[in-house]
Amino acid sequence: MNNPPLLQCTDVRKAFPKPDGAELLVLEGMNLELREGQIVGLLGRSGSGKSTLLRLIAGLSEPSSGELSYLGHPIAGPAAGIAMVFQSFALFPWLSVFENVALGLEAQRMPRAEIRKRSLAAIDLIGLDGFESAYPRELSGGMRQRVGFARALVVHPNILLMDEPFSALDVLTAETLRTDFLDLWGEGRMPIKGVILVTHNIEEAVLMCDRILVFGSNPGRILSEIKVSLPQPRNRLDPSFRELVESIYVEMTARPQGAAGGGRQERFPGLGIGSVLPQVSTNLLAGLMEAVAAAPFNGTADLPKIASDLQMEIDELFPVAETLQMLRFAELEGGDLKLAEDGVAFAQAAVDERKRIFLRHLLSYVPLAAHIRRVLDERASHSARKSRFIDELEDFMSEEAADQTLRAVVRWARYAEAFAYNDENAMFSLENPT
Repeated sequence: MNNPPLLQCTDVRKAFPKPDGAELLVLEGMNLELREGQIVGLLGRSGSGKSTLLRLIAGLSEPSSGELSYLGHPIAGPAAGIAMVFQSFALFPWLSVFENVALGLEAQRMPRAEIRKRSLAAIDLIGLDGFESAYPRELSGGMRQRVGFARALVVHPNILLMDEPFSALDVLTAETLRTDFLDLWGEGRMPIKGVILVTHNIEEAVLMCDRILVFGSNPGRILSEIKVSLPQPRNRLDPSFRELVESIYVEMTARPQGAAGGGRQERFPGLGIGSVLPQVSTNLLAGLMEAVAAAPFNGTADLPKIASDLQMEIDELFPVAETLQMLRFAELEGGDLKLAEDGVAFAQAAVDERKRIFLRHLLSYVPLAAHIRRVLDERASHSARKSRFIDELEDFMSEEAADQTLRAVVRWARYAEAFAYNDENAMFSLENPT
């Protein structure tokens, strides 16, 4: 491959300013390239910066440092040869299918005859011939997303950026659209040279991509690059396919290595009050512990297997599994989730005993919960305003993340009866102070 890459990102870093003058680091050390004929997948959980990187590539945002180039030229705003397909369809409801597709060509002031010719060709290509005069409200979700594809393809881009384009669709519709896309790509019928796909679905990444970049979080960074050499079309039941899916689960649940001698670190080193907490309900935590404790897993579950059994995708499963690990109810490593002794005890206990076990772990392993409980214990009124804790959290994270974190700890504390929160007056209190 002597030709220059279609796209190159070199040491890209992105940070957003915080109210206190500090910065929130979202992406760091991003290095990737896209060459002609490739589909490159960006795989990771929500919050790992995948969509942020896509916006930088599309020229919709600027990096804090580093370089992005398209066909050897710096990206300084939206590039004519880069188009995007969004998760949310993003169609104009007052425009017909034809008018939505033609919009990009009209912005280029193309002759009307050429606009009509190319728009109809794009609509036909993605399988919506006959629906030119229909409006988005008349279409199913899959058909609306096909319009999104046609709108992106009609401008004949070199690079197509896809931001979780199938995640808002039902399983069967998504599978059909993926298959149609791969067929058109394999036949060389699409006017594009390279694709970057953002996804949180491991099987989707293995099914579609030539290379997969696995993202880590806080800040977003590339943990590893995986080359997929399986021939197209790919079979999900093929042992080689399943083996690759399993290896990616292992990669995404591997412990970080220690700095010296390759020793292992705690999975949550330095977890403190300043850590952003996930929005995971106690029902999901209890349900996953029950599922892993029961047959056929009997305390240790292979993540791909239990994800399939519970019909959960990676973005749904990992936050629950990692929260169990944070609370020391389970251990997550090597693609497996293994319940700790208290995890098994919780799964087998009655309601009141579950609450006692959860309270002990919440106050022992979630510093923010212990901090709020301590403040309430020490005050004569046994109460405190929400703003008192929000202000502390915003020293470490954005306002949005602080509110999310506080809502997460309130949800867990209510279940454990650690403390109470009244949303009407934004007050924390101890209902039964001790």
